[in-house]
Amino acid sequence: MNLSLTTEHATTNFMEPYMSSVGQTVSATFLGLSFLLGAPGNLLVIWIIWRHVKPRSHTILLILHLAAADLLVLITLPLWIYSLVHSWVFGEVFCKTVVYVIYVCMYGSIFLITLMSIERFVAVCYPFAIQFSRTQTILDISLIATWVLALILGVPVILTQCTEKVDGVEQCLFRDYRSVAQEITYISLETIAGFVAPFTIMSICYCLVASQLRAKSFQGKRKVMVLISSLVLAFTLCWLPHHINNIIQLVCMIGRTAEDDSCGSKSLTLIAGALVFVSSSVNPVLYAFAARRSKVRIRGLKIIRFFQEVAAHTKANLGTGCKEADSACDIECGTL
Repeated sequence: MNLSLTTEHATTNFMEPYMSSVGQTVSATFLGLSFLLGAPGNLLVIWIIWRHVKPRSHTILLILHLAAADLLVLITLPLWIYSLVHSWVFGEVFCKTVVYVIYVCMYGSIFLITLMSIERFVAVCYPFAIQFSRTQTILDISLIATWVLALILGVPVILTQCTEKVDGVEQCLFRDYRSVAQEITYISLETIAGFVAPFTIMSICYCLVASQLRAKSFQGKRKVMVLISSLVLAFTLCWLPHHINNIIQLVCMIGRTAEDDSCGSKSLTLIAGALVFVSSSVNPVLYAFAARRSKVRIRGLKIIRFFQEVAAHTKANLGTGCKEADSACDIECGTL
């Protein structure tokens, strides 16, 4: 999640403007749409789970954490929109703090989605294993470890994030790396931990789940497969451009000379970084579509009943066998 531009300690002057008007406009548009769509959506998910879903299964708890992390990221967007249109007026300390919170929440969101993928793999492929208390304890510990790891991986932001004036306009969009080696290390760590490893785990889990669902033919398998594919696709579309840009920067940094500190397009960096925020607004839309396509016939908000059904079926796995797990699989996998 290298959402910022780069400036090395030895070179503080940019050879070109930090962003073009096109990059500014596109980035602000992405951020504005993400805020308008994602903030109310995630807030609604939190309210529904907190108010209407009791008791909460582990799957529901993961969804609650994911919605909270996404909401915390999205509520910072008005600051960035103002900054893109005008300038950063909140100081460097607040710049480091806000960016650190965003990184922690974004790492947390990615790891939570990965953890949900692993949990659904266990529930579908090993339905008896989910009944043991030891498995539940491992899942609880994994949730805590997720946030601890996210907090640790966000530390490089505190060490490198800074404000910079370009053409008299101060922005919280820059990194001050002490060396090329440090820059390569941080960006590589970010790409591996923030995309390559989670995407690999999710892909393996979903392929194994798909194989299991295909072997056990039941009526809801088509809907489950479509929803699983849409989540993986949404994750890829939101994050892949950003990490491709990271890889391009790495290749460029290795081959550049001391006289040429520019590396890649600043506008593309901003646009790819803004697209990452879209991932925080996608999940409520997917939940709404899943609820709309469900067979619930009770009046009221379908999404409320949807989460209640998810909680009931995932909780039921603690004391049921393969048949009950298979019948619940349609709704359980639909949450992911």
